[in-house]
Amino acid sequence: MKTGIKGIRRVSAVAVIAAGAVLSAGALAPVQAATVATPTITAKGGFVMNNGTGKSLYTKAADTRLSTGSTTKIMTARVVLAQPNLNLDAKVTVQKAYSDYIVDNNWASSAKLIVGDKVTVRQLLYGLMLPSGCDAAYALADKFGTGSTRAARVKSFIGKMNSTAKSLGLTNTHFDSFDGIGHGANYSTPRDLTKLASSAMKYSTFRTVVKTKSTKQKVTTKSGGYRYMDWTNTNPLLGTYSGAIGVKTGSGPEAKYCLVFAATRNSKTVIGTVLASSSVDNRTADAKKLLNYGFAK
Repeated sequence: MKTGIKGIRRVSAVAVIAAGAVLSAGALAPVQAATVATPTITAKGGFVMNNGTGKSLYTKAADTRLSTGSTTKIMTARVVLAQPNLNLDAKVTVQKAYSDYIVDNNWASSAKLIVGDKVTVRQLLYGLMLPSGCDAAYALADKFGTGSTRAARVKSFIGKMNSTAKSLGLTNTHFDSFDGIGHGANYSTPRDLTKLASSAMKYSTFRTVVKTKSTKQKVTTKSGGYRYMDWTNTNPLLGTYSGAIGVKTGSGPEAKYCLVFAATRNSKTVIGTVLASSSVDNRTADAKKLLNYGFAK
């Protein structure tokens, strides 16, 4: 069969076009491989960033002010850890006011501190961040606020929380409580809380505490003896999500279900927040979706 010169030219042209298509496909392939579908979450707000670069990886109502629940305690810990000449082994005597506070507030989670016991500041940080102890938060606010009365010290401590928020550039954040049981003016955003957590994670003590699944702490009793406090972390990602290193759960009638989360894989740390998710399970699912997405970006 005679192809002829025109036929050869046509065949060559087809070959060139086909080769170009292959080259184009080869050039595009890496871009296509890196494209990941943006996840859908049940939470009202969400934000994820690369903790190393600060680059935003995901946003959903990231700057919408929402109730924070116990994720507030990230700031409680951050204020304590920033205190000059901080002695983590200094002892604090548990006051009746701390346990009464738990009784008076139905939504208050407890570290089950016992009146008269002497606990260290370090132990209070574990009691604050693992079982989300509002009694531990109260003890820290009382210890590190200034003033001649407990009420004055607590007010002073909350003032420190707000001045810290301002210094970190968290323009959509305000606290009116030391633990998240707010009085109408306790709010933040997914972006602000993520930035706050990123700042707190610069403290080695904070990193150590929030990645701990459970701990048994020896405390001194009123009579001079000792007892052990067993605390388990409320963060469901620890031990269930590869590389999870923190950070803090939160919940409440207004806040619904919140989670500030972080994980490290292959030297990359992804950190983020979901606020006002619809259930405990959905909160966990939302966080895992956003972490997966963050690592794929």
